[in-house]
Amino acid sequence: MTIAEAIETGAARLREEAIPDPEREASLLLRLALKRDAAFVYAHPEYRLNAVEAILFKAVVKRRAEREPYQYIAGTQEFYGLDFAVTPDVLIPRPETEILVEAAIKELKEVDAPKFCEIGVGSGCIAVSILANAQNAKAVGVDVSEKALAVARANAESNGVADRLDLRISNIFENVLEEDFDAVISNPPYVPTPDIEGLPSEVRLFEPHTALDGGIDGLDIVRNIVNDSSKYLKPYGLLFLEIGWNQSGKVKAMLSENVWQEINFLPDLQGISRIVAAKLAPGS
Repeated sequence: MTIAEAIETGAARLREEAIPDPEREASLLLRLALKRDAAFVYAHPEYRLNAVEAILFKAVVKRRAEREPYQYIAGTQEFYGLDFAVTPDVLIPRPETEILVEAAIKELKEVDAPKFCEIGVGSGCIAVSILANAQNAKAVGVDVSEKALAVARANAESNGVADRLDLRISNIFENVLEEDFDAVISNPPYVPTPDIEGLPSEVRLFEPHTALDGGIDGLDIVRNIVNDSSKYLKPYGLLFLEIGWNQSGKVKAMLSENVWQEINFLPDLQGISRIVAAKLAPGS
């Protein structure tokens, strides 16, 4: 089987399962099997796969046809210009979360030796990206999953920030003792429980539900973070949260003007209010 034949065969199998853009997906999967880059695949359509390469290619096509996300098959995902290992123990980093990172970096770069806490660190993509771009910052990252913390630890090490990221097992603030953070940051679970079954198969069947399910209205964890984060922030400390597509009104109502000021909602590329940023009011 040549490269050209492999892409044609793989795309046909993916097309049967209604995988979008099957030719592109087949090409990506072939690069994994061959351990070659795009330039090689495009330049050598006549290259004939050896037996091992053919077996590997059929295996990864089968996994993708069963709706396993490409990122889990590849074991990696690019985010904010960095490479992150991903496993089914963590959510796959998504482009809209880069808006959260960008907003946090902008504010923390104005602070001398900033320190922040990330709730639900997952793969570490948020904390690691901020630390890589705010090189005088330090962070505490917490998660309820030991396996997620192991992924975050590996990503912190591979991106050179492990010495500035303190990772802990914790249910929200349970094992957070500090009360002097410049920011609390989170991409918490925010999918309403009844909506889980309606998610795409790639998400519903493969991504960790503990990182998706936010309770009946999707806001259980958001509510806890909003209610408790003021205890852990310095005066004028910052809160950054990613939220669901229709949750901005309810979240705004949670942010009491007696506690929070400068409340802003930042849109994603579809114009949906996706990130909330707020500053702790004086005397809170």
